[in-house]
Amino acid sequence: MSQENLLSSIKGLASTGASIAQTRLELLSLDIQIARSKFISLLVMIISALFFLFFGLVMLALLIVIYSWETDRMMALGLLTAVFLSVGLILAFLITQSLRKMPRLFEASITELAKDREALSK
Repeated sequence: MSQENLLSSIKGLASTGASIAQTRLELLSLDIQIARSKFISLLVMIISALFFLFFGLVMLALLIVIYSWETDRMMALGLLTAVFLSVGLILAFLITQSLRKMPRLFEASITELAKDREALSK
């Protein structure tokens, strides 16, 4: 009789373990889907913004150079180059800072797995 209870207990434990694993995998899958959709929408917006900003800056640079063609076109080109490089370096610095501050991926899943580990160790 005790062997049947032990076997039943082992089956219940395996069932509970499988249920916990399934829940955690579903949570991980949901985290991946959310991260993927956010990344794709952000990437599309970044590419679109860069495209329009690039052509806007090219048109602005051409306007300034053509406007100052007769007087100081070399000075205009030099100043525009300095401004573009400065803005590019500042943006590169801001991007690296924001990448360092990004939250960890799958943070909710990791927290839940830590809770499960603590509950099982008791």
